[in-house]
This record gives sequence, structure tokens and C-alpha cells, in this order.
Amino acid sequence: MEKLFKLKEHGTNVRTEIIAGLTTFFAMAYIIFLNPAILGEGSPAGMANTAVITATCIGAALGTWLIGWLSNYPMAQAPGLGLNAVFSYTLCGTFGLSAGAALSAVFISGIIFILLTVTGARTAIVKAIPVNLKKAIGAGIGLFVALIGFVNAGIVVGEKSTSTTVGLGNFASPTVLLACVGLIITIVLVVAKVPGALFVSMMTTSVIGCICQFVFHIEMGVTAPTSWIPYLDFSMFAKCFTSFGELISAPIASLIATMITLVLVDMFDTIGTLVGAADKAGYLDENGDLPKIERAMLADAVATSAGAVVGTSTVTTYVESTAGISAGGKTGLTSMVTGICFVLSLFLSPIVGLVPGAATAPVLIVVGVMMCGSLKDIDWSDIEVAIPCFLTVVGMPFFYSITDGLAFGFIAYVVVKLTKGKVKEIHPLVYVIVALFLIKYLISALTTIGII
Repeated sequence: MEKLFKLKEHGTNVRTEIIAGLTTFFAMAYIIFLNPAILGEGSPAGMANTAVITATCIGAALGTWLIGWLSNYPMAQAPGLGLNAVFSYTLCGTFGLSAGAALSAVFISGIIFILLTVTGARTAIVKAIPVNLKKAIGAGIGLFVALIGFVNAGIVVGEKSTSTTVGLGNFASPTVLLACVGLIITIVLVVAKVPGALFVSMMTTSVIGCICQFVFHIEMGVTAPTSWIPYLDFSMFAKCFTSFGELISAPIASLIATMITLVLVDMFDTIGTLVGAADKAGYLDENGDLPKIERAMLADAVATSAGAVVGTSTVTTYVESTAGISAGGKTGLTSMVTGICFVLSLFLSPIVGLVPGAATAPVLIVVGVMMCGSLKDIDWSDIEVAIPCFLTVVGMPFFYSITDGLAFGFIAYVVVKLTKGKVKEIHPLVYVIVALFLIKYLISALTTIGII
């Protein structure tokens, strides 16, 4: 371990790294139960919950081990929140891809990420996008994730009987009340900075739901396990390979939008999380750059393709890695411990039904709050900045599409700069991105009216 992770050089020891690894795991263990809420039964992706749990645990373990081994940073990876929403609600929902075809798209995006990373182009693309738009993308995804949480909780509903588009849910419903209780619990634990607050709140709300349903016979959406024997579901394993044909036969507009969305969202998510966690750990150099960032991004890219093979959405670095860093984690040994915990979590499948949607929805809402923190870094007093950022942020939840939010933001950015005569401020890559979005909308319109 000393030779591999250089513990003494980093001023740490095995015991500290183990504790840090456990801390990171419990800080992000909520994704094991939250991922099925986004990708599982009842979602646009419609995968079996047991298959999602199996893929989530394996994908998280592989990604976490990779980043620990390649970079020796105490980081952890798992299917990303926001990225799983892109998978389910955009690829499967908006574009109509099957879960297998969407996995094929994720696998291809992972290969693209690998090529862009080893050539250095990935970093160049990220640097080409205006900083304010990067901040807006993260916040927009946060609002979209929060909206999914409110809808899943039944707190926000469609108001077809009135002139309003949406309205407040029925608070006479036991599941809505449970979600509200869960939201209060989540807020209290997060504000009190309880370690693993999101996981603890989810489990606490689930226990309340189980008591209400099994003791007082109030329906809470809890499903009792038919067997307590752990079940590993590999039904989505290698689906990304067998569904290439469906992906290729999809409308060209959908394919263009799919790849733009996956590439842009994952790149910004990865860079932002890596730099944020590294800053907290004190890894950034005097120029604010992260040494070995290419290695960390390569781990992320490989994990994305590997995650698609086992059957889950894009795997990315988690900001909860900072929990383990705060506990003293300084090397990749922390990551190895976290990865082992995810492997052991494969045996949690019998209890997935005991975690109702009312328990996962509050976590989505609070995660949305956290992701909106980047809004403070946007210069809203500058109208040139405010317009594209605003359209990006509100477009994602209003259009119920992360892709369309991205498109409106980028197009507005170019329009604003051209209007002001600031052509030189627009990076050539931004023109390419906007052109692809416009082609996507043009093809979609021509298809709709029957010209193609």
C-alpha cells in the first residue's frame, strides 16, 4: 500500500484512509436508492429497479477504483445526479430511445471522452465555454432535478382543470404528507451538517413509511420484499452493445442532440466537481490548476463507458468526495475503501422496495438546492451575461429538457455577442455547438412537417 499510494509522503496512514473511505461512502450511498427512482420502474427509462441497483453499485465501484488508482486522489465516482436525469427524461423521454439505446449513446460518449481526454481536447472545449454559462448549466440541472423531486413527491402536479400549467398537490394524500415530512427531515439534517445527511434522511423517511404502511395500514408506496435473499440483476448488462442498431436508426436530430447533451453536461460536471473537491483538499497549484487532472478525467471517461456496459447512466466524480477528504483522506486508498463498500452494497437489493418515492423525492429537492449554489457566481447585473444564463437556467425545468435549456442558452449567448459586435469573444467551438443545435431544430421541424 505504501508503494502504491505513498501514504507517508502524503502524511497519512491506513487507518485514516479507511475511515475516510467509509465516510465518503455513507455521504454518497443515497445514490444506490435514488438512481432507481430516476432510471427504474415508472420512469421514462423504465429499467428494473434491481438491475439499476446492480449496475449502480458495480459502476460506482469501478469508477471509484479507477480514479483512485490512476490519480491517487481520494475521489469517488458513481452515476451522476442530473446526468441520470438526462438519460431518463431526455434520451428516453424526449427522444424516445429505449434504455438499451440510451446506454449505447452513453457508451459512445465515454469513448469520445477518452479520445478527447488523451488528446487534450476535452480541457480545450471546457475552456472555450464562457464561465457564466458553465455556472448556469449546473444550476439549471439543479432546478430540473428539484422539479423531478417535487413531481415525484406529488407536491407539484399538472393543473389541467384550471388555466394554470402546474399547481400544488393534494396534501390529503398520505404519500404527499410523507414526502413533506421527509423534506423537513432532510433540511434539518443538512442544515445541522449531520454526516451522510442525505442517506440518513432517506432511511429515516423510509422507516416512517414502513411503519405507517405495515403497522397502521396506510398506503405509502412501500413494497415488501418477496424474498430477503440478495438478487443481482444483470438484465441490462451489455445492452449497450445489442442496441447499437436502434440508436443508429434514430432520427438524426435526436442523435445530434443526444451526443451534444452527453458530452457538454458530463464535461462541465466532471471539471466542476474535480476542481471543487480538489480546492477543498488543497490540491490546486498556485495557478489554480489541478495536477494530474488528465488522469482523473481519463478515469471518469473510462468509467462512463464501463458504467454503460454494466447498465447505468454516465458515471462521474462526486462532490461528496469532500466528506472523506475532510475526514483525513489524502490518497487513492480512500477510493479503494469506498469502492469496496459499493461492492458490498450489491446485496441491498431486497430492501429497495422499502424505500418509497416519498423518501427519495426530498433528497432530489435538496440536491437541487445544492446545485443552484453556482448562481451566486453569475454577474446578473450584466445583461449580456444575464440573458443567456437565465434562458439556460429556466429553460431546463420549463421545457423539461436539459438539452433545450442548453440550446437556448448557447444560441442566446451568440446572438447577444453578435449584437454587441463582440465577435472575437465568441470561441469558434461555440459556433460549432450552436450550429449543431440549430441543425437539430431544423431537422426536427422538417421531419414534423413531412419534408424529410
